[in-house]
Amino acid sequence: MRVIANNLANVGTTGFKRDRANFATLAYQDARVAGQQSSGETAYATGLNLGTGVAVQSTTRIETQGALSTTGNPLDMALDGDGYFQVQLPGGQTGYTRAGNFSRSSDGQLVTAQGYVLQPAISIPEGASSITISADGTVSAIVGGSAEATQLGQVTIASFANPSGLQAMSDNFLLETGASGPAQIGVAGEGGRGHIRQGMLEASNVNIVEEMVDMIECQRAYEINSKMISAVDEMLKNANQTL
Repeated sequence: MRVIANNLANVGTTGFKRDRANFATLAYQDARVAGQQSSGETAYATGLNLGTGVAVQSTTRIETQGALSTTGNPLDMALDGDGYFQVQLPGGQTGYTRAGNFSRSSDGQLVTAQGYVLQPAISIPEGASSITISADGTVSAIVGGSAEATQLGQVTIASFANPSGLQAMSDNFLLETGASGPAQIGVAGEGGRGHIRQGMLEASNVNIVEEMVDMIECQRAYEINSKMISAVDEMLKNANQTL
């Protein structure tokens, strides 16, 4: 229920990827093992295994593409395909995100809403106009009244062998882990990386209807399990009184 609630809470979060809870059975009590002798000449064809319940094994981030919406802001970027933007976090650690709602800092650098600098750093001079970001991440602008655009840098994209292994943290950031593998940095549109779309943002990939159905199923499953526990307690109570 907490996983579903988190998905619903982030239905409007830029670049958010929904999570799925994975379950695994707990230990089994083997009252009778299949193949065990049932008589001197025969063996049981099936066993008698009593399960002890279920536990949440892990959560998996669903990496499907969210819808791209036009914002008209030339500094907004969306990734149309796989990959992540790189951002330098406090302390020098690199964070990875799909949220491309960048702004210009007081010194002209492209930063996130928290003021964290996009990597590699792109500096836009004061008075620059007609800022363009191509599909491969090349940033250009008209500087100093020049008739031709000046290239200011290039936004590179990080990809991972196992994106689901990235560790989620606050503010739309993900961190590299041993399970995700090292970041593979390259040009947008190459090596399976998505293209950059200027003036657009990627919406959350949460489907409200699907999450609501899952929530109802979860509630019903909880109610059924509660009734089952009560029924078993009542049966044991009657057994104890009878014996």
